[in-house]
Amino acid sequence: MERIIINGGRRLRGEVRISGAKNAALPILTSSILTEGWNTFSNVPNLRDIHTIKTLLLDLGAEIEDGKDLRINASGLNNHEALYALVKTMRASVLVLGPLLAKLGKARVSLPGGCAIGARPINLHLSGLAALGANIELRNGYVEAKARHLKGAPVFFDVPTVTGTENLMMAASLAEGITTLNNAAREPEVVELANVLKKMGANIKGEGTEIITIEGTKVLKPIIHSIMPDRIETGTFMVAAGITAGDIRVRNCNLNHLDSVISKLRETGLKITEESDGLRVVGNKLIRTVDIKTMPYPGFPTDMQAQMMALMAVASGTSVILETVFENRFMHVSEIRRMGADIRIDGRSAIVKGVRKLSGAPVMATDLRASASLILAGLAAKGRTEISRVYHIDRGYDGIVEKLSNLGADIQRVND
Repeated sequence: MERIIINGGRRLRGEVRISGAKNAALPILTSSILTEGWNTFSNVPNLRDIHTIKTLLLDLGAEIEDGKDLRINASGLNNHEALYALVKTMRASVLVLGPLLAKLGKARVSLPGGCAIGARPINLHLSGLAALGANIELRNGYVEAKARHLKGAPVFFDVPTVTGTENLMMAASLAEGITTLNNAAREPEVVELANVLKKMGANIKGEGTEIITIEGTKVLKPIIHSIMPDRIETGTFMVAAGITAGDIRVRNCNLNHLDSVISKLRETGLKITEESDGLRVVGNKLIRTVDIKTMPYPGFPTDMQAQMMALMAVASGTSVILETVFENRFMHVSEIRRMGADIRIDGRSAIVKGVRKLSGAPVMATDLRASASLILAGLAAKGRTEISRVYHIDRGYDGIVEKLSNLGADIQRVND
């Protein structure tokens, strides 16, 4: 069993380069299903979820060349089934549903798994595909979808769904006629996928707004594309500067994707200045409290909630964190409490009373972002922190132990 061991209390200094965004890369890689020929993708992060989607694409019949750049050719796709053994480890595997249906006219995809942070049903994906003319059945834990020809139609999402918007955008790109996605997700990763599909030849308008219009085309061509930087990894390293009173230069990041995070971190006392190819974040020994409410983009991202809770655990005063996106995303609280944090849960709210110092302790990661919050807490804690179940961190952070070590953290990964 692997563990991450941290001896906390060190001020982090130096420069870190942000990797490509997992949540952008996953739908972009699956979009290669829609094309004929070799797609070339650069800045692809080295993550467990990326390896999973590559394995899934190979199983579907795609060819992959993996070097400095990742090349995918789905011209010879000969399988329409995404097996449970692959899909159970990663919810984003459901993103092959729309492209397979559009390309092959059929898809059999296991109901998804991934982090246990909430139900996250895919009913909005299915109702949207049904609106485009697909026949959808649920059998033995699988979604079975068939459609001789997808036809454009208006689709209405009850709530904004990122993967649902992405799945429907990909399917509609090869559908006949015009599809309108109403109450669509506005996240930067959705915009990035729309830009990729447009480079492939799709006709898409309105990405980044609540209404996206897609006029289907018969053929999409392969492209060369560099994956956008990861805004959540960027935010995590910004919090690392704050929680250690550090001084970190964050390179290869897009500040336009981080308005809500930067605003809140500045309220805590962090000095954040824009520089060429990134920003500089300087922490303060006195961390001010802020209240947070997670919301779909452009609101404060739920994927930064756990990291901000670690910061508020050592802030001066009391803060309230309201989680509105996922109903079960406070599982890290009991572990941070083991380190001396004063946190009380009241429904979907966490009341965090800052303490002067956290203490190192053995803790267990419960999901991807919880892993990041425990690492951040360990960096600030007095003494030794041991984090188990660290495979979660491999799903979304490319080389985080090495990056933090290069900034001066006393951190290592050990294998028992």
